[in-house]
Amino acid sequence: MVGWKEDMEDVYAQASIVCLPSYREGLPKTLIEAAACGRPIVASDVPGCREVVQHGENGLLVPVRNASALAEALMRILQDSHMRRKMGIRSRAIAEKSSR
Repeated sequence: MVGWKEDMEDVYAQASIVCLPSYREGLPKTLIEAAACGRPIVASDVPGCREVVQHGENGLLVPVRNASALAEALMRILQDSHMRRKMGIRSRAIAEKSSR
């Protein structure tokens, strides 16, 4: 367990992927931060997450409460370094475009 962290920039820098399995969200700040830090994202296909993750572009959306689909999506990105880089670059571009 990592515990409480104040320097989230460092946490994101150490991450290969950011994952948010959720049942329902508003607009998740952690996914906005992940995109701004250029990280690929795996998240539940729910409102809020859908506003940040463009499936297949900067991450993958998985059905709610489907642990198998979540695990498969994580493994798919972890095993493909080209996909990770491409999705991370796209995340950053989406974040920059959204901030204008």
